[in-house]
Formats: sequence, structure tokens, C-alpha cells
Amino acid sequence: MKQLVILGGGESGVGTALLGQAKGYDVFVSDKGIIQEKYKEVLIYNEIEWEELQHTTSRILNADVVMKSPGIPDKVDLIEKLIGKNIPVISEIEFAAKYTNATLVGITGSNGKTTTASLTHHILKQELNVGLAGNIGDSFAKQVLEDDFKNYVLEISSFQLDGIVDFKPNIAVLTNITPDHLDRYDYKFENYIDSKFRIALNQTKDDYLIYDADDQVITNWLKENTIQSTLLPFSLIKTIENGAYLDNENIKITIDNNQIIMPTKNLALEGKHNIKNAMAASTVAHLLKIRKQTIRESLENFHGVEHRLEQVLKINKVQYVNDSKATNVNATYYALESMDAPTVWIVGGVDKGNDYTELFPFINEKVKAIICLGIDNEKLMENFGNMVDIIIETQFMSEAVKIAYKVAEAGDNVLLSPACASFDLFENYEDRGRQFKNAVRNL
Repeated sequence: MKQLVILGGGESGVGTALLGQAKGYDVFVSDKGIIQEKYKEVLIYNEIEWEELQHTTSRILNADVVMKSPGIPDKVDLIEKLIGKNIPVISEIEFAAKYTNATLVGITGSNGKTTTASLTHHILKQELNVGLAGNIGDSFAKQVLEDDFKNYVLEISSFQLDGIVDFKPNIAVLTNITPDHLDRYDYKFENYIDSKFRIALNQTKDDYLIYDADDQVITNWLKENTIQSTLLPFSLIKTIENGAYLDNENIKITIDNNQIIMPTKNLALEGKHNIKNAMAASTVAHLLKIRKQTIRESLENFHGVEHRLEQVLKINKVQYVNDSKATNVNATYYALESMDAPTVWIVGGVDKGNDYTELFPFINEKVKAIICLGIDNEKLMENFGNMVDIIIETQFMSEAVKIAYKVAEAGDNVLLSPACASFDLFENYEDRGRQFKNAVRNL
């Protein structure tokens, strides 16, 4: 019996364990931390062997294949030992894709991938049998086992792409590439860029790559590297023959001389970046033969993703906005760009090698006070200390919100857009966003 070892007993790990067991593997789940109760129950019920708070090396090095959680870096000793023994170390999407003949739409990018994936799924589900998985919702492996959808929209991170061998989406979407997670890529931006482009690595001429033609990093890479797939760019500034572009207030999408036109004036999501997300999602839908009317209605009634520029409450004429999902500088750039009033900005967390320079114009123009919410705020103080009159440090969300409440005046915004990872004070960005919303509701 083939040995499948799974490192990490979270959503992707347990999903892979179930699928692996169903496909005849002898499965062992190993987690260096504590496995959540709900996942333990699933493992016990299905009689899958597991361990927590340790990795039994002898057992792990006996594997035929290892699926590792995206959170585990390649540089750790155990992974290097596995690679040294030529044991394949793959990601969940690589493992699960082998067991489905569904049409796969893979979406990656530094920002916008969750919104684009959710929006794409929202459009497609009106007319197709489709699952939403990857970095979002129930694990892909579990859905392949239980639901066997005919189509999947997968939100895929660079870490998941690092663990692919044969995986290929029929339609790949690359929303943008800006420096992120550089701590995992030897602080070399080019390593991270190559990682994102792995989404098109195995594509053939029958597959499609939809990408942002206004993104210099993407267009430069495409000039210097060849990929097999059919290119469908989207742009806010250029006229695109095959792909999508903005003409006055209409999105025009052309594929093989078949054009559809979508007005943007009724888009439910605001901001330039959301026009791009809408272009990407609509291009996928057009490729999959969704009716124009359905695409248009879906764009008009889709209300976004939790923790992404989510309007929480208005208190004393001050709007509180939860953008906890902004875990890098570029995401915060979009958030500040969309602010149309003086803003009290809550920022900070685990810095991943951030360069804050691109935010400076917005700080001068829109930000009246900065609240640093992190264990180590030194870099934020150095960058922004001289740019605003009020800059305050705290390590508690409830305190950050109370300070914001005192500083903000009628007509202002209070924006949580951290530009950093959340692991210093919170479990994850969702936990951070929920604590912000609870603190606002308790004002």
C-alpha cells in the first residue's frame, strides 16, 4: 500500500487525507502544532492515523508522497530531508487535480485573487455546476471526493504553486504581481514572480492565461519568457484586440471575434481595481459560454468578500471600514486610493519586508492619524512618524478602535488596512477582521 504523509492537519490537510484514503493510500497526518477539534473529529471518525505537537521523522521519511500545508516553508530541515531522499513533496491542488476531469479555473496574484475567485464563482454558478476551493472555503480535495463538480474555481497562492508538478488549469488568471511574502523567497522578487507564473507552467495552446496588461511586472516577464497558452489580457488604458479593455464606461471583451459589452456604472464593487477584477471574472465567464445577461446581472448584485474593504458601521457620521485582508502594501494602496474622506488608518503586524514608499502620497493627502497595531511597530514609526500629526502605538484591537473613535470627526473614515500579516497578535486575518468589527460594534 502506498504511504501518503500529510504535514499539517488543517483544511487542506484533512481534505487530502480523506481523498487519499478513498483512493487507497495508507494515510498519516502529522502536525507540529495542535490540530483543531473539528479536524481531529473527522480524522478519528474516518480512522485516519494522526499526531500533533511533533513530527515523527522516521515515519515521515518512509512516505511515497508527501502533501505539505502551504504554511510550511521549503527551507525547514524535514522538507530538505524529504527532497534529499527524492520523495515528492506536493501541494493539495497537485494531489486533488489528478482525481477530477473537471474544467479548472486557477486564479492567482498578489491581490484581488479572493475577490476575483468569489466573483467568478458567483457568475458561473448561475448556469454551471461549479465548486469554489483552493485558498478559500472547503478544501479542493474534499470537494473532489464529495461533490465531484464539473467545474472548479480555485484561488491559488504562490506557496501552493510551489508544490505543483503536473497541475494545469484550463483557464489561468493572474490578477497582478507586487512584492509579497519575500521572506519565503530569499528576499528576491524574481523568485516570487517565477512562482506566480507556475500557474501557466503546464498549460498548452488549448488553455488560456488571462492577465493584467497594465502590470509592468507581468508584461516584462511575458516578453522574456514563452508560455504555450492563449493570452487574453485585460486593461484599463490600452485597447485590446483579444481580451478585455475599458472603453469609456464599458468593459469590452473580445474572444475569437465574439464581443460582449458590459457597462461599469452599476458594478456593485467600487474602485478601479474592482473593474479589473470584474474584467478577469467576465472573461472567464465569456470563455465558458455564460450568457451576457447573466454576467451583467451577477456583476451588479455581487457584494464583495468579508474583510476586503467591508463597510462595517457608521457611528457619529464616521464610516468604519474592515480591510483586514490587506496583508501587503499593494492591497493597502488600493484601500487608501478608494478613501474619499480624511482617514484614521490602523496599520501593522508582521512585516514581510515591506516597502511603504508607494503609500506616501496617500498619507500626505488623506491620512490624518495613524494607529500602529503590532508587536514591533518600529519600521512604521520610522516611515510615517514625520508625516502625520498623530501616530500612536497599541497591541490591542479594542484599544486601537477606541483611539480611532476619539480621533475621528464627523465625515471621516476609520480604516483597518494593515499591509502586514496578522500572526503576531491574531490567529489570521479573519480573526483580526472579526475583532475589529466586534470592537466597532461595542463602541
